[in-house]
Amino acid sequence: MRRAQTDIEAERERLVEIATALIEERGSTALTMQEVAIRAGMSPANVYRYFESKEALLEALAEYWFRPKVQAMEDVVASDLPARRKMYEFFARRFTMMRRHYEADPVAFQTYIEIGNEHFEQVRSYVDLADHYLGVIIGEAMGEGHFTDLGIDETISLVNQMVAPYCAINTMMMFMDRLTEDKLARIIDAVFDGLSAADRGAKGVTGLRAA
Repeated sequence: MRRAQTDIEAERERLVEIATALIEERGSTALTMQEVAIRAGMSPANVYRYFESKEALLEALAEYWFRPKVQAMEDVVASDLPARRKMYEFFARRFTMMRRHYEADPVAFQTYIEIGNEHFEQVRSYVDLADHYLGVIIGEAMGEGHFTDLGIDETISLVNQMVAPYCAINTMMMFMDRLTEDKLARIIDAVFDGLSAADRGAKGVTGLRAA
């Protein structure tokens, strides 16, 4: 029984890899159950034995694409690094993976963005998972005395806004050629050195004249 289950999982993985190749070669419109079946050398009915619908295949594609990114997040969270370095690695490791995807094939990278936007329900759980792990790191940072008087959810929102080019894939695509790990490190340092609930003057400025 265990072998049979392993064979099923291996065949599902093969079909996902075939679907990935179709997308990268011919774009998202090529991704149909019929095309996957032809490339796999099987009938469409057999493809449906492994994926009951195109939506199920898309979910598997999302899992396949995000798998190394999730592993990177889990490795960072489980490490003994101080919170500041953890946050840098949390964003940097995933960014460098996505930059490699972009540099290898910008057109395919853009196609994945479009598919993700069209089928956001299939990727929402990975966005939520990233926020969960970021919250764990922020909790550790708070234990070290950072982000005073801020709540975890508020801090997650603020951090994500500040590092959006390195984690929000649509924004990343716009600025990819200007993004570097050194810039990210400076942003993370600014987050830790400056982010708290204290008003240092910006909020209190009033009476500005229109230009």
